[in-house]
Amino acid sequence: MQRRSKIVATLGPATDDLDVLTQMCQAGLDVARVNFSHGSQSDHLRRVELLREASRRARRYVAILGDLAGPKIRIESFREGKVQLVEGAQFVLDTELDPAAGTIESVGVAYKNLIADVVVGDVLLLNDGLIVLEITAMDGPRIVTRVLVGGELSNRKGLNRKGGGISAPALTDKDFDDMRFAAEQGLDYVALSFVRDAEDLHRAREFLNGVGGQGVRLVAKIERHEAVAQLSGIIDASDVIMVARGDLGVEMGHAALTGLQKTIIHRTRQRNRVVITATQMMESMIQSPVPTRAEVSDVANAVLDGTDAVMLSAETAAGRYPVKAVAAMAEVIEGAERYSLSQHRPRERANVTFKETEEAIAHAVMYTANHMPVRAIVALTESGSTAQWMSRLRSDIPIYAFTRHEPTRRRVTLYRGVYPISFDVLPTDNEPLYQRVFDMLVDLELVKEGELIILTKGELSGVQGGTNSLQILQVMSRP
Repeated sequence: MQRRSKIVATLGPATDDLDVLTQMCQAGLDVARVNFSHGSQSDHLRRVELLREASRRARRYVAILGDLAGPKIRIESFREGKVQLVEGAQFVLDTELDPAAGTIESVGVAYKNLIADVVVGDVLLLNDGLIVLEITAMDGPRIVTRVLVGGELSNRKGLNRKGGGISAPALTDKDFDDMRFAAEQGLDYVALSFVRDAEDLHRAREFLNGVGGQGVRLVAKIERHEAVAQLSGIIDASDVIMVARGDLGVEMGHAALTGLQKTIIHRTRQRNRVVITATQMMESMIQSPVPTRAEVSDVANAVLDGTDAVMLSAETAAGRYPVKAVAAMAEVIEGAERYSLSQHRPRERANVTFKETEEAIAHAVMYTANHMPVRAIVALTESGSTAQWMSRLRSDIPIYAFTRHEPTRRRVTLYRGVYPISFDVLPTDNEPLYQRVFDMLVDLELVKEGELIILTKGELSGVQGGTNSLQILQVMSRP
């Protein structure tokens, strides 16, 4: 059984070697994440080109996701690089302090409008919630706090207000510049950090369309308190949702995170969008060659909940074992899927009214496939949308996206249970279409002669969005 849930891994200094990156692709990398929060565009271009060469060597289609930095809701730096905050001590956040002049008494803040977003009594969380401060006074650009939970605090750590409410816009000038870069380099996905509502997605899509990025798909990172309240609109305005558990856990509280993660995954799939689960999934593998049991359970539960993909961050970007991290993730996914609840074949969307022909076809395909001895599903597709519709309905039966378009082949690598195959639906000879499909499946050892497949296609070959038929076919050898 092929692994259905996909693996996203972040590029960084630890992957800046062609052999390492090739091994990561061979180990199961499906989508490579380029983090625009770190490095220059020349760094990003070098990594994009390296990834594409590695994927060619590994003979795998690998998509690229550019992750925008978003607003810098961070503290600035300390003179000594870090300080040790003590519980009960006073600590000042100063929006006008020199960025490199932080001490044990005060530190600068990169987000200059923080003073307008908070009031006395608010609780501020730093470094993913490990440092907790209560605001006791406001003095011009100075926010005076009392340390509720102390500890080590180092440069450029993130800052959140408990319960959300920071008004920084999701898109900065740097983000627009990075989106232009993503369009120029043909990246497959762009992720928006600190999304507040659907309008953030509309602004990004309008900009991308204006700079030639019509093929770029948008990922909305759910990490703000405000985003949870606007979840349905954000899902509808995006192509992919990322459960960004770091800042989300800080703003919502870690006790609520597990249930919230499950809710977001469920609602995203219900609304026919793709979902990634991210942050600290195998963080111990930054230093260790094997994950902890808790991390194994974390990844497995996300898979059982129906996530399309799980993501590695520092584990591959800066960790000591980037190849082993990808291989471990793949092994855990495969283990979870052997016990997946999908084998019970629930009646998903049994009472819905379909808005699109492709959705109706996809639902009919999956219902049929789950009630017949079907070995594979083949979608002859231009954009990959039919394969995406089908991947929203749980099944153990693999979906093969046969397409002539390389961007589509890369894009579908993120969809759960969907696998891209290069195939031109507009042949130059008179060889029957079905026989060409059979030969391709048999040559790739995906099916055997005599087995059943379901094939979907449009009446007009080569037309995007035209899928309107399904056929149940028995694989036959060439006469």
